[in-house]
Amino acid sequence: MGAVRVNRYSIVSTDEDALKISSLGLHNGSDEGRGTLSLRVTNDRFVKKNGQCNVVFNNMEDKPRRYLADIFTTCVDIRWRYLLLIFTTTFLLSWLLFGLIFWGVALAHGDFDLHEWRPCILHIQGFIGAFLFSIETQTTIGYGFRCVTEECPVAVVTVVVQSIVGCIIDSFMIGTIMAKMVRPKKRAQTLLFSHHAVIALRDGKLCLMWRLGNMRKSHIVEAHVRAQLIKPHVTAEGEYLPLEQTDIDVGYDDGLDRLFLVSPLVVVHEINKNSPLYNLSRTELQKEDFEIVVILEGMVEATAMTTQARTSYLAKEILWGHRFEPVVFEKGDRYHVDYSRFHKTYEVPSTPHCSARELSQMTGRSGAFCYENEVALCCGDDEDEENVKKEAGSLNIRSDRELTMRDDIHLDCARHINLDLTRLIS
Repeated sequence: MGAVRVNRYSIVSTDEDALKISSLGLHNGSDEGRGTLSLRVTNDRFVKKNGQCNVVFNNMEDKPRRYLADIFTTCVDIRWRYLLLIFTTTFLLSWLLFGLIFWGVALAHGDFDLHEWRPCILHIQGFIGAFLFSIETQTTIGYGFRCVTEECPVAVVTVVVQSIVGCIIDSFMIGTIMAKMVRPKKRAQTLLFSHHAVIALRDGKLCLMWRLGNMRKSHIVEAHVRAQLIKPHVTAEGEYLPLEQTDIDVGYDDGLDRLFLVSPLVVVHEINKNSPLYNLSRTELQKEDFEIVVILEGMVEATAMTTQARTSYLAKEILWGHRFEPVVFEKGDRYHVDYSRFHKTYEVPSTPHCSARELSQMTGRSGAFCYENEVALCCGDDEDEENVKKEAGSLNIRSDRELTMRDDIHLDCARHINLDLTRLIS
């Protein structure tokens, strides 16, 4: 089998036949029959640092037809140069089309004949005059020099149709330009993510952290953050998943993913047993091949439109045993944010190098030993006290019973003695 080049997310080969999944020999997760692959890992990102997705769509069926079916979104998404070209071309074509219609109507009516005293359209002597009349009609300029007369109903109908078509074109083009101008895509340029993510202890637990901030004074309303770990994966059946996405919990259940983003904040992901990073130590993290995509979403306060900012962190961009430097300082009666420290971190030597699973096991063993001993001692004391109480209770019961029995005996004896004395006296 030929050498196959495998990058971080897909299988790429110059041989067309080698692109087939069957050529990899991945059958039901077994190693039998697998060919030898020459693998080379690259550092291509799925999401770039500026938030752009590094994806190109190829071989899309009926792409032009589908894009034209949603022409408004297509016009909003395209570049400004192409939108202005469409804007200019649309108006020119409409003016030319109706100019030709007016010229044909005038020609058929004989307006260009000098002996015609009742023209269909006044002061049109050729195509240029008809074109100018078309522009005046659609743009409602109305110089008052050219106009339609009552001699030609077709020209009147054409004026009505052009006015309606002109309103539709104006509405569409102005709406498209306004939607493109107020689109909150550029708002993401003033939302910052730290260059690196860090892993350090927080409240005795290993946590993955990154910092984000808002450079504008206007707030991001209903801001919330989420994260995905993207990593190639081969299932037990041998299916290759080049872009498997695993959710990284940042406090969704507790509501910690919803942010009040006034000053820079540090987003925290606790590396617990549900985390995809649970089994990774410091040395294993440096060898891993994955990408963490973080997404910040919210509404722009000025326009109430939803915006989204994205970035990503490769495994090599995660600093183990580091924390972020503080950026918020209290000065006088106000809080100051120093953005020169936004991306800076400092090392924490006391951070353990083991994985979160190993750390949990070590702390669990020591904690469980002490806890079990305490429970055993407490339970032993309680049992002793209960036994003593039971024994004391049994003794009390026995003594009471013995006393009652003795009393009964004494009473019987007294009765018999009284009976004997009465007999003797009688």
